[in-house]
Amino acid sequence: MIRALTGFSTRNPWKVIVLWAVVGIFLTLVSQALIYRVTQSQSGDFLPAKYDSAAALKVAEERFGVKPDANAVTVLVARSDGKPLTGPDERRIGDLAKKLGSTRVEMPEPSEDAPPFLAEDYAQTPKVSTALVAPDRAFELLSVQLTGNSTDPGMQDLYRAFRDDTKEDFAKQGLRTGFTGGLADLVDTGDAQKDTEKIVGMVMMGLIVLINVLVFRSVLAAIIPLLAVVIVGGAAAGAVVGAAMVTGIKLDTSTPSMIGVVLIGIGIDYFLFLLFRFREELRAHPDRPARAVATEVSARVGTAITSAALTIVAAFATLGIASFGQFRVLGPAIAVSVLVMLLASLTLMPALLAVTGRKMFWPSRALKHEPRAGLAGRIGDLVARRPLALVMASVALLGALTAGLVGIKMDFDTSSGNQDTPAAVTAKEVSRALPAGVSDPTTVYVTTDRGKHLTAKEVSPLSAALAKVEGVGQVGKVELNEERDAARLDLYLTADTQSKKARDLVEGPVRDAVAQHTPDGLTAHVGGTAAIFADVATAVDHDLKIVFPVAAVLIALILLMLLRSLLAPAMLMLAVGLGFAATLGASTLFFQHLLDKPGVNFILPLVLFLFVVALGTDYNILISDRIREEMERPGPARAAVSRAVRHTAPAIATAGVVLAASFGSLAVNVVPSTQQIGFATALGIMLSAFVLSIVLVPALAALLGRSTWWPIRPDRKPRHDDQHGVPQQHEPYAYQQSSYQQAQYQQQPYQQAQYQQAPQPYQPPHQQHQPQSHQHQQPYQRDTHTP
Repeated sequence: MIRALTGFSTRNPWKVIVLWAVVGIFLTLVSQALIYRVTQSQSGDFLPAKYDSAAALKVAEERFGVKPDANAVTVLVARSDGKPLTGPDERRIGDLAKKLGSTRVEMPEPSEDAPPFLAEDYAQTPKVSTALVAPDRAFELLSVQLTGNSTDPGMQDLYRAFRDDTKEDFAKQGLRTGFTGGLADLVDTGDAQKDTEKIVGMVMMGLIVLINVLVFRSVLAAIIPLLAVVIVGGAAAGAVVGAAMVTGIKLDTSTPSMIGVVLIGIGIDYFLFLLFRFREELRAHPDRPARAVATEVSARVGTAITSAALTIVAAFATLGIASFGQFRVLGPAIAVSVLVMLLASLTLMPALLAVTGRKMFWPSRALKHEPRAGLAGRIGDLVARRPLALVMASVALLGALTAGLVGIKMDFDTSSGNQDTPAAVTAKEVSRALPAGVSDPTTVYVTTDRGKHLTAKEVSPLSAALAKVEGVGQVGKVELNEERDAARLDLYLTADTQSKKARDLVEGPVRDAVAQHTPDGLTAHVGGTAAIFADVATAVDHDLKIVFPVAAVLIALILLMLLRSLLAPAMLMLAVGLGFAATLGASTLFFQHLLDKPGVNFILPLVLFLFVVALGTDYNILISDRIREEMERPGPARAAVSRAVRHTAPAIATAGVVLAASFGSLAVNVVPSTQQIGFATALGIMLSAFVLSIVLVPALAALLGRSTWWPIRPDRKPRHDDQHGVPQQHEPYAYQQSSYQQAQYQQQPYQQAQYQQAPQPYQPPHQQHQPQSHQHQQPYQRDTHTP
């Protein structure tokens, strides 16, 4: 199947390229137009109905008419001169609030991020009501509700229009305004880091191009992979959006950006794997047609790429069994995207190699001479000569980092981390006079059976009990719905509702008080941001215990099928497991101990497991596949390992740096949780590439020799070229001057072949490191014998 796809693509390259270009551009436009119609920004909507906060959301929607995509904004109104509000001031505020609640906010001109033909019309009349007056009468708060997807640029533009109109109306009355709450905070944070994100994005793209230029000394080799990955990424995003539209599944707002980061990283990686092997084979066979080389390389490397991609797919697909809906949709979405990238790796990338041929590496002259062994050769030599020492050093390093797990704590803070935005400044002003949670109340819903009526008096005992809970600053009045079969109580906590303190308060004392003081015959549920995140933490903890073992088993099965061995997959799984533990330990040391953070983000272990284990396994698969290929040739096993490291280490190192840069771009985000994910994932990828794949796994293979592939060892028979029917020319050993070579190599002669002439007489391996012209090889003579 793999050979059929790559063969068809290299025989019909222009058809494949044009097809991908058309489909990619079309699906990119589809994804841009529809992405915000298949995403939802409310975390509570991803929780199973069995959780208390999810049940509260259902009551709010069914009995109080709260829309799922409602966005609350708190407006602070104060006198411009700083004096306390007077009675006339409060009346003017009330009149203006009524005017705002009856005036339709029209959509402004779309921003540059939302072209007119893609923008959705969010024009609406907001719900506005007066809320609280500060005890010192320094300000009054208004509660505003706008409906729509808060992450949609069109919805954010509508909020900006409402904000600007409100400021202008109140300023005419000598009043100043401030805005805070979920939507206000999201918009202000986005505006604050908008330029930073653009700069980081350009720097990341520039870095990828620069790395490729430095490695290949070629313009095409630097630009073509990036353009191809961008087109494939658009196609993948369109496929995910289309699947969500067909199935009716709602995606999390972070899904599109996560898909982009993953695909740029692995797409460039897969292209690099092909480019390095393509260049290697072009050097080895200068007279062979480039298209034939592209066909053979694509088929050979395509096997490793397919296994690597399926490993990622398996890891992320396991999220489909998670109870938390955000994981349940994120995993399959990324899995679908990776499958699209895999298809491109087996079709589009081979087609591009076939079309460009040797011009891919223009203007570099590297194809005309055999490169020096360089650092990769020296590392391969060292791995072959000192495998035990390198294994012990690698395990010691990873073990020391793993020790950071001692005392690890989970941090559930989901705040933006930016305390300088207008929304954050307004929130601080409110918290100085009122409970910190006044702009985002925790809500208790009390219900009775349909047809029965509730009274405020029945709920009063519960209200009084909640007011006595330490940490509850104030309890709002009892509100009944129109049918009078449900009541609502707003609790204003003294802690920030997104903080761990608020979650502990809701999950413990508040819910205990509700359970003890809810009147018989009534049902109560606790909702709101703090309650939702408390339940999310519980769901995530539950899912981690299921996803980890299932993903590990699936990855192990894929390795078994690829490597056709029992020992090698076990070796790789132990290596990546140690790499995962070391990465999490290092992240704990850095964030929790060095930076004195409350802990590591609660979602970080799962993210690291999926990305570091799944993506890091890519490099292990590549080096293992090459080691097995080299061991199929005659000669000592350690020589095979040395050659594998020499040829594969540059590709792994380059791919690791590119992928780490892709994820590392997230580390400059102002949101603490995103910073941790970016830093930790980049670190994990670097450890996987430079420690596990280039050192530890080859060193273990050198120690075990051909027993690595137990119970089926590679045959040491010359492999034949498909077209010529003669043995392939073998590459020089990477560690030619070692004493080990002198003792062992001469006992293992192997054959050479040239595609332009008959097989040459035997030459001892210890002389094969000398560069030879393909046109002028001298027959080797031993003593007075001429073979």
